[in-house]
Amino acid sequence: MNTGYIRDWIKHRLSEERYLHSLGAEETAGELAGMFSADIEKASLAALVHDNAKDIPYEDMLEIIKANDFRLDEDIKNNKKIIHAYLGACLAEKELNIRDKAVLDAVKFHTTGRPDMTMLEKVVFLADKIEANTRDIDFREEVLRILGKTRNINAAVLLCVDRTIRSLLDRNLAINPITIEVWNYYIRTAEAKMV
Repeated sequence: MNTGYIRDWIKHRLSEERYLHSLGAEETAGELAGMFSADIEKASLAALVHDNAKDIPYEDMLEIIKANDFRLDEDIKNNKKIIHAYLGACLAEKELNIRDKAVLDAVKFHTTGRPDMTMLEKVVFLADKIEANTRDIDFREEVLRILGKTRNINAAVLLCVDRTIRSLLDRNLAINPITIEVWNYYIRTAEAKMV
């Protein structure tokens, strides 16, 4: 896959900050993939394209979904915070001809995660949360400390989900049911508790 073409495609779709975020996520995903024996090329690709629909206005997202007959559940379509991830996977497949289901799933679940994620999905999920270009450096260092100390990617995922839930509660925002499922799944995973 032509990474230069993809970067150009992404750059024209995103704000400068979002583009920098995508490049940071790409780099971080490659590093995490190497650390956890995931496919570096797939992780980098998924992280690079993960937010390709993020800057599309919500009403336009709904029009794109309708015009292309993309099949998304109503609870996804109605959630302005996570719809971009699912639409982004659809657009990566349609416009970039990415057919690898593992890559598309990593894009789709980068915001909420899902129970029993693949290693590739965990890597992209974390890369989105801790890339160095636009994310909180203190939080990034906290996650990297956990990974360096325990080599436990589930504990790092759980920490990210914990922070997401706390942030949503602090802002009186709804918590998507998938986020609750992810929390329940990883909190019950014994090795994730080794923080």
